[in-house]
Amino acid sequence: METTILVIEDDAAVRQGVVDALEYGGYRTLQAADGVSGLELALRASYRLLLLDLVMPGRDGFAVLESLKRQRPGQPVIILSARGEENDRVKGLRLGADDYVMKPFSVRELLARVEAVLRRTCERLAPSETHAIPGGTVDLAGGVVHFTDGEQVAMSDREASLLRYFLGSAGRVVSRAEILRHVWGLDPARTETRTLDMHVMHLRGKLRDRDQSVLVTVRGKGWRLNL
Repeated sequence: METTILVIEDDAAVRQGVVDALEYGGYRTLQAADGVSGLELALRASYRLLLLDLVMPGRDGFAVLESLKRQRPGQPVIILSARGEENDRVKGLRLGADDYVMKPFSVRELLARVEAVLRRTCERLAPSETHAIPGGTVDLAGGVVHFTDGEQVAMSDREASLLRYFLGSAGRVVSRAEILRHVWGLDPARTETRTLDMHVMHLRGKLRDRDQSVLVTVRGKGWRLNL
């Protein structure tokens, strides 16, 4: 599956140059030309990485980043900006950006930064394949839950992927929309979520989480894995 990268940049020539570089590097791209349409696309689309300009009409990059991180906290972002002041770099990183790339930049530098962030965030979302759980261990690679009393319970590929994502989320609340985007690869606005509830229910059963103390429902927000 191709990796999709969203580019929000108001300068048409720069935006096209970034898109061409990414597509040359083998990535699929989405693009927006201002902060308002860019944020709308950033919240509804499925993509792995956002490349974000700071100075744009409508909403600047800081406002886009702040709004995006409230609703998609795990979303990787690289800021692309001609503004190299230390205060801007610090502000961007504090708001949750994964990297800050100064314009102008070469195609080689851009692709190297993109690859580095994708690698780091992939590692962040993919914990060890063997993990301790209450009463046993889970083997994500094999898709099997091993309990200390000797019982072994098989998980489906989707259940293992869902558990892997929860494990990589470091105890934070994960929303339905985030799971649908990053685990299912679907647009949450166009997807019936009942199938997600069924997978959560089945996963709880596989983990013997009868009282829902391991995979906790946070009403109106999503789920949090407590280990």
